[in-house]
Amino acid sequence: MSLEKNYEAIQNELIQISNQLYENPELGDQEFESMKLLVKYLKSYDFEVETGIVDRPTAFRAEYTSGKPGPTIAYLAEYDALPGIGHGCGHNLIATFAVGAGVILRQHVDEIGGKVVVLGTPAEETSGAKVPMSEQGTFDDIDVAMMVHGADVSSESGPMLAMDALQFDFTGKAAHAAASPEKGINALDAVIQLFNGINALREHVPDDVRIHGIITKGGEAAGIVPAEATAQFYIRANERKLVDELGAKVRNIAEGACLMTGASVEISNYELSYDNMITNQALSDTFTRHMKSYSANPVYPAVPATGSADMGNVSQVVPSIHPYAGLNEPGLVFHTTEFAEKTITPDGEAAIHDAVLSLAHTGYDIIVNKDLLHAIKEEFENQ
Repeated sequence: MSLEKNYEAIQNELIQISNQLYENPELGDQEFESMKLLVKYLKSYDFEVETGIVDRPTAFRAEYTSGKPGPTIAYLAEYDALPGIGHGCGHNLIATFAVGAGVILRQHVDEIGGKVVVLGTPAEETSGAKVPMSEQGTFDDIDVAMMVHGADVSSESGPMLAMDALQFDFTGKAAHAAASPEKGINALDAVIQLFNGINALREHVPDDVRIHGIITKGGEAAGIVPAEATAQFYIRANERKLVDELGAKVRNIAEGACLMTGASVEISNYELSYDNMITNQALSDTFTRHMKSYSANPVYPAVPATGSADMGNVSQVVPSIHPYAGLNEPGLVFHTTEFAEKTITPDGEAAIHDAVLSLAHTGYDIIVNKDLLHAIKEEFENQ
């Protein structure tokens, strides 16, 4: 049976999964019903499933082993939603792409060999589970890792920015702001000096750097010198090394703000750090070739890096790709209700067809073509 006929046999099941995830959005690390839906579906196709991996209750690993030698192909599913918006980043599609490709390839590995793994990776929007998975050996026995993201148009896998999420908790001393201001230490002043220092730093950073932040706590009342104030920042750049260097400079700015105001500061990561995405070009070229053959719409070259994702951490430990399947609406914006609604239209169904078959066919090629697998691994080792 061809891959196309495999897809036709499960097409309605996949559309139902995507729609059900859309209708029941769950936030990161709370995707219990979403996980149950995906796990139940994979088990129905004889995948062995372990849930709660890397100490994340809604993470899972599902695998089907042929019993014959061959590479291990991993498809990664995301299924967390956004507060107040739902699946405005299309993670209902991402999950559907992954389980669909896994089920199709599973129906061929008994003949061609190898193993199929589907990884459920919670909370990409906040503290993505792919980070501890990358650190704790989840990918040690995996040869390639693939996922596809929905987007306005289809495009090849490309770079993504490394990112740190830093929180600055300043502590001062409360006092009556009018009667005895000299007895107070203004923690909000320290936050403001942090912003001023970072704004000065922006003049002396490369073009790819993005530093942006908010004040999450600034005091209780105008008549009270704020004893506590908190700011949160994202620091992004094309490479992890530069993010680390910038993080050190920003920490120094925070210490300087303390010297200026008399406050003290505690600095922490309020979300996990993401590494920059390194696309494996040999793997990407194979996927893109299939995507162009299956899709009725153009597949554009990779776009410049603008955001960050925990798939970057995966790409540091195993050959990886993160391409985009278009919803046939150029200019459609991520993280909006319009994007979420678009995922359950006929264009969303077309994206499921294109992405699932392209992922499955790429995995099939890697298993049967030893030269392709060698090229993918050689490129990874030489990065």
